[in-house]
Amino acid sequence: MATETQGAEESASGMPQLDFSTFPNQIFWLVITLVVIYLILSRVALPRIASVLAERQGTITNDIALADELKRKAEEAEAAYDKALADARLEASKIIAEAKNEIQSDLEDAMTKADAEIAAKTAESEKAIAEIRAGAVEAVKEVSKDTAKEIVEALGVKADAKAVTAAITARMKG
Repeated sequence: MATETQGAEESASGMPQLDFSTFPNQIFWLVITLVVIYLILSRVALPRIASVLAERQGTITNDIALADELKRKAEEAEAAYDKALADARLEASKIIAEAKNEIQSDLEDAMTKADAEIAAKTAESEKAIAEIRAGAVEAVKEVSKDTAKEIVEALGVKADAKAVTAAITARMKG
């Protein structure tokens, strides 16, 4: 029965945390626990967290500085590239201009040579034409003399070679 009475008293009293008779003991242990937790946090955990945060901040600062340095180097490289590209374009335009001038001078030389060859061939052709004309005139004179002589002889008159030549020459002069 004694155990029944004790069990009844315990169940009647409710939860031990809410029993006002144990409050001073609970408050004492609560303060001790909070002090221990505060000491552990302030001496161990918080310094480690602070060092990790400081290390992360240092890493971030270094990474930002490195990024700024790389950005500056990239801008310098871009400026050098742009300058080299502009120089290359200028050099290319100079080379093109020189090539055009060289081609133009070669073309002018070739045209001058061609004009000289054409003039020489024209002179040769004119000379050949003049020779052919002279030969043709002489051939016409000879044929005319022979024909006139034959016609005169066919008419029954004896033809004098000097008279036929003089008549042909007079007629050819106009």
